[in-house]
Parts: sequence; C-alpha cells; structure tokens
Amino acid sequence: MMPRFFVIDPPQDGIITISGADAQHIGKSLRMAVGEELTVCRDGVDYRCEIIGITREDVALRVISESKSSEPNIDLTLFMAMPKLDKLELIVQKSVELGAVRICPVLTKRCISRPDPERFQSKRERLQKIALEAAKQSGRGIIPEVSDIISFDGCLRELSEMDLRIVCYEKGGVSLKEIGIEKGQKIGLFIGSEGGFEPGEIEILEKNGVKKAWLGDRILRCETAPLAAMSIIMFLTDNI
Repeated sequence: MMPRFFVIDPPQDGIITISGADAQHIGKSLRMAVGEELTVCRDGVDYRCEIIGITREDVALRVISESKSSEPNIDLTLFMAMPKLDKLELIVQKSVELGAVRICPVLTKRCISRPDPERFQSKRERLQKIALEAAKQSGRGIIPEVSDIISFDGCLRELSEMDLRIVCYEKGGVSLKEIGIEKGQKIGLFIGSEGGFEPGEIEILEKNGVKKAWLGDRILRCETAPLAAMSIIMFLTDNI
C-alpha cells in the first residue's frame, strides 16, 4: 500500500501541499523523490498523488485521481469505561483499525483509573497520535477522535443521540446478532472497565433504551471485550 497522509485543506487547482512533520517524514524517513506516488486523504476522500516538488518544509503533490475512502457503512462510537492508561492505548489503536469513528473514555463507579481531567489532556494528545497512526496503517478515510473523559451522565446524553445503544454486560443479555444491528446505523457501544458495571448503572442504562449484549460464557478482559464486540458488529454489517 502506498504511504498515506491526512490533510485539512482541499486541493487547489489540482495541487496539494503537505507541510511540517509529515513533509519531513516523506523526504527524510521514506526518502521519496519527485515522480513517486502516495495517497492523501481528506474527509473520506482518497487522492492518489504524484510528488512534483520537495523542500525541507513542504512537499508539493499533483492529484492524479480521487476516490471515496473505504469507510464502514455504520457510524460506531465506543464509550469505554476508563481502564488503566496502557490498556486504553491498545483499545484506541485497535478500535481505529476496526472502524470506530470516535472513542470516548467514561468515568463509571468501578473505574480503577481516575486521572485528573487536566492531566489527561497530555495523555489525550498521545492517544490522538496513536489514532492517527492507526488510521494511516489501516487505510482509514478519517482520523477517529479520542474525546475528553466524560461522566456517566454525559455518556447517557450522547447515547440518546444514537440509533442503536448497546452495553456489553457479563451477567446477561442477548447476542449481538439478535440485537437489531443494521447497516447505516449510528451505534453507541458501551464497555465496562476492569471492575465491570454496578448493577444500578445497568438499570439506568436499560431505562434509557440501552440494550444489554452478552459476549458468551467466557469473561473477557476490558481491553478484549470492545475488540470482540466491534469485530462482531463489523461482521454483521458486512464490513469484514
């Protein structure tokens, strides 16, 4: 696969310019030269480009063709009860590879890790960088967002905007294939932390239209459960 980079600005007269760290990476690390090709992505569109100029600061590209990026046919947000930070890094990386559009850390009652929101900002920058690299590696058309930490009530508010709301619960529920997953849906998937959910939290979620899903007899680690659930959801919607 050709090297892949994301840009903010659209092409101007068929020309795209990459600056900063990405430009240095193209010239110094990848040792690319004028005439070679790479892929530039913006807002779900892939641009196949030819390098027409390289300096220390910028790389100029000529657009050869464009096509729609290969994004899932669902809009899946992962609401992840705050795990230990090293686990969250893995969850972010793999969630992006599997097709999540957003990852939201949530503080629930049994969260062991409860970082100060201000301190989390520096960690969030690292998590967003992990999301960017995972998006490049997996051929995503967007860079999924890692949000600030939100409260349980904040999670409820965001879930209310979803077409389908799912919480994975180790003590029971229906299988994901029976829960009504369809292509084109905006799906919110809520996963517990190392300690799982309080029964009261599950009751509140159910009262707010969140459906309980069961992932089987084996108890999965908090970093395994979202990856298993997302893999199943992507399979059921023909995204795998």
